[in-house]
Amino acid sequence: MEKISYKLDVFEGPMDLLLHLISKHKLNINDIPILELVEQYTDYVRRMQEADMDVASEFLEMAARLVYIKTVSLLPVYEEAEQLKKELTGELIEYRDCKIMAGKLAATANGFDYFCREPEELEQDHTYTRLHEGEELFRAYIAAVGKGRRKLPPPLDSFKAIVTKKIVSVSSKISLIFTKLKNKARVRYLSFYDDAQTRSDLVATFLAILELVKSKKIRIDGDDNEMTVTMIKGEEN
Repeated sequence: MEKISYKLDVFEGPMDLLLHLISKHKLNINDIPILELVEQYTDYVRRMQEADMDVASEFLEMAARLVYIKTVSLLPVYEEAEQLKKELTGELIEYRDCKIMAGKLAATANGFDYFCREPEELEQDHTYTRLHEGEELFRAYIAAVGKGRRKLPPPLDSFKAIVTKKIVSVSSKISLIFTKLKNKARVRYLSFYDDAQTRSDLVATFLAILELVKSKKIRIDGDDNEMTVTMIKGEEN
């Protein structure tokens, strides 16, 4: 008796085979009857092995996956089976869509093996727009300086803008007061503070006036904003 022979189709992978079986038996890809599909798939893989075809490991891996889904679906609680079935359905739909798109591209290729477009210049915005918490910046600083420098004190230049202040001497303000009083017989008290730029200027000016009043070199007359300063006679020189 002559042995019956048949030719098996060659598929690119297990997904390709599954799509073929779904299409051949008119199954719903969104609601796969997993019990029926697993029997058809394993039967085809068995036929591939009997025909001495080189069965790739991915076909056997998919067969094991289908058998596992079938097994857990027979259990009283089959939530896991539904989740695994949902994942398989999503992969099949994604593979089907990619295969359809690949076919459309191949139909429009006109013999070319690749597609390209003219190069175009892209506009790049290098502005840093992220926001960071202080703790995050501190950790980044610690990581950047390295372990060897974490405990070293910062350089003195780092503190100049914080602690360095202009020193204003009381003697310089005394000279300024005498200069103003030599030009005028009487000077408004608050005018001595007009040129003050810092708190040190104000304090030094006030101490200079106190010192001159104490040493009886000047005299202050009037009240509030009307106070005036006069040099005591005999101190002009």
